[in-house]
Amino acid sequence: MWTNDFTFKAANWLNRTTIRLSGGRLGWIHKGTPIIEVTMTGRRSGQPRTTLLSAVAERDGAFAVIGSRGGSDHHPAWFLNMRDDPAVTVRNRSGTRQMTARLTEGDERAELWDHISSQGDHYVDFQRKTDREFPIVMLEPVEETAAETGGS
Repeated sequence: MWTNDFTFKAANWLNRTTIRLSGGRLGWIHKGTPIIEVTMTGRRSGQPRTTLLSAVAERDGAFAVIGSRGGSDHHPAWFLNMRDDPAVTVRNRSGTRQMTARLTEGDERAELWDHISSQGDHYVDFQRKTDREFPIVMLEPVEETAAETGGS
């Protein structure tokens, strides 16, 4: 069971190594779920922090990620970092994009949770371990301005 930081870090290392050694041909899917690499600013250090996350849903180029931390009573560090500074960089098999993290709430969160739980996913088992409601975060593409794209 994925219940401690060591296990999460070891799995992240293994997946990242698979991506690197395969030249990006492997490692972007885990148990049928797309994997994304997210770089954010550490809330305490101010340094870049990178983690691999499962994209539990995708909509119009945006990715939904869930802060389960294996059913822990504490939020994962990546969520706390995004909460404090929502500017992130997301890399997947298709390339790298600047995105903004946004916490889902209300009907949107409920709809996403229904989607996740209807898949019989391990997140439902994780949720049973804690009273903490898992945050579901949308990572949305940043719109480029004309100046950024070289336009006038």
